[in-house]
Amino acid sequence: MRIGRYQLVNNVVVAPMAGVTDRPFRQLCRAMGAGLAVSEMVTSNSLLYGSAKTRRRADHAGEPAPVSVQIAGADPGLMAEAARYNVDAGAQIIDINMGCPAKKVCNVMAGSALLQDEALVGRILAAVVGAVHVPVTLKIRTGWDKSHRNALAIARIAETVGIQALAIHGRTRACMFGGQAEYETIAAVKAAVRIPVIANGDVDRPAKAQAVLDVTRADGLMIGRAALGNPWIFREIVHHLATGELLSPPSVVEIRAVLLAHLDALYAFYGERTGVSIARKHIGWYTKGLPDSAAFRHRVFQIPTAMEQRSAVDRFFGDLPECVHSLTPTRYLAA
Repeated sequence: MRIGRYQLVNNVVVAPMAGVTDRPFRQLCRAMGAGLAVSEMVTSNSLLYGSAKTRRRADHAGEPAPVSVQIAGADPGLMAEAARYNVDAGAQIIDINMGCPAKKVCNVMAGSALLQDEALVGRILAAVVGAVHVPVTLKIRTGWDKSHRNALAIARIAETVGIQALAIHGRTRACMFGGQAEYETIAAVKAAVRIPVIANGDVDRPAKAQAVLDVTRADGLMIGRAALGNPWIFREIVHHLATGELLSPPSVVEIRAVLLAHLDALYAFYGERTGVSIARKHIGWYTKGLPDSAAFRHRVFQIPTAMEQRSAVDRFFGDLPECVHSLTPTRYLAA
C-alpha cells in the first residue's frame, strides 16, 4: 500500500489510540511487523505545545519511516498550524482525527462530531493539506449515528481536497465500541474513491483480517484494541495474508521477554514514576488469561517502583507451572 510518496512494507496499520500508541508501543508494533503506526492524537491547541505530554507525543526518535502523527481539532487555522508544527518536529505523514467518539473530544466539536458538519470537514481538510508538504490522511467513522451514515460523502470531500488515504472504523459515533463492526459502508467507500481505503474495527485475528479485506476490498487494515498486550497480532496477520498459513501464537516464554523489554522502554521514555503507572495497564493486557493472573495484577498494581514492578513480572512468569510454558495463553485459544 502506498500513501503519497511512501510505499509501506505491508498494508497492516497500528490504529492511533489515546494513552496507548506512544513511541515505545509504536516501535514494538513496527518490530512485530506492522507496516505503519499512527501516533496518539496531538491537540491542535497551540497553547499546549509546550507541555511535557505534547513534547513526548512529538518525540519520534528511533522510529522507522514513515512517521505518522495524528492531530485533532475543529478550527481549520489551528489544525493547519498543528500540522506544520508536527512536520517541523519530524512527522512525515499527518493524520486527521475525525473518528474519536470520546465525549470530551466530541463536546468541543472535534473527532467524530465533525461528521455532522460536512462543510467544516472540507475546510479543515483543505487547510491542513495546503499547510504541509507531506501526505495527509484521515480517520473517520461510518457516520454520526445509524440514521446519518455519511462516510461516502466525507470520502468524496477528502479525495477532492487531496487526502492521500482514508481509514474508516466500521461503526458510527453513537455505536462507540459496542456491537459488531459493519463493513458495508467501507465497501461502498472503497468502490467510490481512488485513494487507499483502510478498514478498521473488530479485526482481531488472521482469519478475520482476510475476511474483512474480502468483504470491503479495502487496501489495508487498521488494528487497534486487538493489539493490546498482543503485538504479535501484526506478524500473524501479515504472514497469513501473504501465505494463507497460520503462525503459532507466542509462547509464554516469549510473552515474558517482550513484556519485560516493553517495561524497560516505558521506564526510559517516561521516567520511573509515570512509566510505572503507564506500565500497569500493559501488564494487565499481557497477562490476561494466564493462570492466577487476576490475583497477580491486583498485587503488581500496588507496586510503586520500576525495579520492584519489573521483578514481580519476571517472578510471575518464572513461577508459572512448567506445563504452561508449552501452552497457548487462553486469550489466543478464545480467539
